[in-house]
Amino acid sequence: MTREAGIATWLTSRWFIVPAVFSAVTLGWLAYVSAHDNGLIEGRVVDAKGGPVAGATVQLFERGFVTHEQRGRAVTDAEGRFRFTDNRSHSIQLEAEAPGLGRTDRRILRLWFAAQDAVLPEPLRFPTAP
Repeated sequence: MTREAGIATWLTSRWFIVPAVFSAVTLGWLAYVSAHDNGLIEGRVVDAKGGPVAGATVQLFERGFVTHEQRGRAVTDAEGRFRFTDNRSHSIQLEAEAPGLGRTDRRILRLWFAAQDAVLPEPLRFPTAP
């Protein structure tokens, strides 16, 4: 067997391919995590009719050992948008409150890793119209 044939056989063996694929996937995941671990949580708050709620207070609760503790507050803008910039957890809950509208149900948000950036797929919605 020639040297080139021996190298080709080794490069196509499972002893090379499996660790190489595992290493590539691991490096890809680590690159993704490092690019998306800024702790940004964004979303919107709407009323029962789907209109934006300006001035609503959104609370971020972080999972502790047994309970969820409040870790941050944000106030919505004129379009009902809010943003948290300092989330360090992977298991959080969000809740909005506004005068005359009460509170929304708490939204549970489970992330793949701590401090993962996330945008809520659905807005926090108040149950009754003003």
